[in-house]
Amino acid sequence: MDLRIRRRGNSLRQIGKGLGSLDREVFEAVANSPSPLLDATMPRLTRAADHSKLWFALAAGLMAVGGPRTRRGAARGVMTLGITSLVANQGAKRIWKRPRPSYALVPLARRGRRFPTSNSLPSGHSASAAAFAVGVGLESPPVGLAVSLLAGLVGLSRVATGAHYPGDVFAGFGLGAGIAVLGARVVPPTTPTKLPTAAPLRVPTPPRPDGAGVVLVINPASGGGNGARVVEDVRKALPRTEIVELGEGADLKAVLREAAGRAEVLAVGGGDGTVASAAGIALQAGLPLAVFPGGTFNHFAKDIGCDSVARTVEAIRRGTVACVDLVCLNEDHMVINTASIGAYPQFVQTREKLEHKVGKPLAGLYAMFHTLRRGESVRIQYDNQTLETPLFFLGNSTYLPSGFAPAQRHRMDDGLLDVRILETGRRFSRVRILTALMLGRLTRSPLYHEMRVPQFTFTAVDGPTVLACDGEVGLEVETASFSAQYRVLPVFRPLD
Repeated sequence: MDLRIRRRGNSLRQIGKGLGSLDREVFEAVANSPSPLLDATMPRLTRAADHSKLWFALAAGLMAVGGPRTRRGAARGVMTLGITSLVANQGAKRIWKRPRPSYALVPLARRGRRFPTSNSLPSGHSASAAAFAVGVGLESPPVGLAVSLLAGLVGLSRVATGAHYPGDVFAGFGLGAGIAVLGARVVPPTTPTKLPTAAPLRVPTPPRPDGAGVVLVINPASGGGNGARVVEDVRKALPRTEIVELGEGADLKAVLREAAGRAEVLAVGGGDGTVASAAGIALQAGLPLAVFPGGTFNHFAKDIGCDSVARTVEAIRRGTVACVDLVCLNEDHMVINTASIGAYPQFVQTREKLEHKVGKPLAGLYAMFHTLRRGESVRIQYDNQTLETPLFFLGNSTYLPSGFAPAQRHRMDDGLLDVRILETGRRFSRVRILTALMLGRLTRSPLYHEMRVPQFTFTAVDGPTVLACDGEVGLEVETASFSAQYRVLPVFRPLD
């Protein structure tokens, strides 16, 4: 037995010596190669990567000119680079002690301006390069591929200038890539998904180049002054539109009903709660709805493609109308976006405050922790089961991505309700939920329930609970019955 162990140990030592010899031979071959191209490019490239200056500059460029996925990739790359640099320089280099190669073998024109004094294994430049490249690629694979090629050249520059052996570079690449992949488990990248859907249901509508027949109801004070800007823009772009400005204390629904009685097109400007009221009245009156983004978040307007006054104006001028779904609550209340109970409104508010600073994944993780720690749970009964939940979400049509951070809808006419529930009340449930979220496995947790159905009903077991609809909190219900109203509301929206 002891003899076998000694033989195995000798074999491993021989393999290690062989790899070390190969590593030195490859280094000498690169260092001794007479190449004017290497002499001219490698020192400049390795200096550019000093202190990650190259990657910070590249991240700034991607943030400035890239799309949403590229910007997320740049942010992920920088965060991964920061963690990797700390691990490589303050951890790994102190554990694995290996002397630097001899500068004597490197041509004078190719040597760095200063000789590094830290241990050679692993290459910190290579670790940072791989961390940034893989971080970008997790969000945007095409951009990540291009950055990876540059990262490979940085690794080559460390060998060509005599700073590292090839093995140091490969170890750095492995460390940086590994940390990036581990980071993707903790904060999963956003993966765009397209669901199969039917073509939009267009409604023939005459063009209205000057806004004739359109009655716009709007509060000029809505959205912190957005409403007043909408009024000014609509008057210039659609001069024949009748504009009804809501005064303080006005009865919104009464004004909307009166406007619908004389309109050919009912238009509304305001937040999602105001739009929801207008949607119900337009449906009753059999009128198409035009939505101007005059609130704070304008989720409905953005999801139908009318994220600016100009886009809504263009849809009215061209007469492009398609039908979208609504959700009917207890047969008398229309929901255009979402309904929720428990602490979901608090979760959304916390996430939206932080997402522009740290990105949606980290903002969602913090918001979940904050909500689970402070939010109160509600016991509900549905489909012959009873559970306790601090976070209940119901959406009009399918939201993406899966998990408890629904962010966007690609379509609003699939005839489905998107229901998501987090269950607490079981042993260590809050810790289990946070752990699953951190590992990117929430959708596989038995404490997370996600379904897409045409109808959904729940009962609050302990008496009436507050239901938030479309950002408005205050509707108190004991039983809530939701049904998807398939393609019932014609709205003006871009369709090209």
